[in-house]
Amino acid sequence: MNYHFDFNFLEGSFSALVSGLKVTLELAVASNLMGLVLGFLLCLLAMSRWVVIRWPAQLFIEFFRCTPALLQIVWFFYCIPMMVDVFIDPIVMGVLALGLNLTAFNAEAYRAGVQAVPKEHLDACVALGLKPWQRTLYVVLPQALRSAMPVLMTNGIGSLQQSALVAIVAVADLMYVGKSLATEAYRPLETYTVVALIYFALSLPIAKLVHVIERRQDLAVQR
Repeated sequence: MNYHFDFNFLEGSFSALVSGLKVTLELAVASNLMGLVLGFLLCLLAMSRWVVIRWPAQLFIEFFRCTPALLQIVWFFYCIPMMVDVFIDPIVMGVLALGLNLTAFNAEAYRAGVQAVPKEHLDACVALGLKPWQRTLYVVLPQALRSAMPVLMTNGIGSLQQSALVAIVAVADLMYVGKSLATEAYRPLETYTVVALIYFALSLPIAKLVHVIERRQDLAVQR
């Protein structure tokens, strides 16, 4: 291969990449916060003993887990504005699409954590006279969150990577800026390599932290 790499053209595009990175981080942080909070609430609904509550929640989970994230993003960007006849900011639409997708996956992670809570702890809550919301908030949530943390963080990494999909609907995130620079400069190898390294640099520390948490949990179980 006679191709010669030349990264010098990116020197004048640093501010554009930073601007795209800012949008990517906004999408990732907001969608993760949404997924963490709504995921637990959805988990409780999906585990409800009332069928009229449980089935819609389970249908929501299966829909978002069993359809492509790209299709969900395109649907939210083009179909919802047509249905409500209101312009919605693209960043808000991106957070909504990514956040609801993450909510479905986090709900399953929370469900595994809730089911891992020892029955004796729940019996103790009843013996102490705790109300259902107190039992959920002070006993179930902390233990479920601790058990599900590695999976939640892994889902968070996936959400960061999936945020690149909003480039297809012209949201000026890191991927969109990189695609624009690659097209303008005819340097796709250099541009996409830099973009990939940025995503890698953002994801790797979180992945390492997941391994640390998993090791500590394994040691705690062995004790």
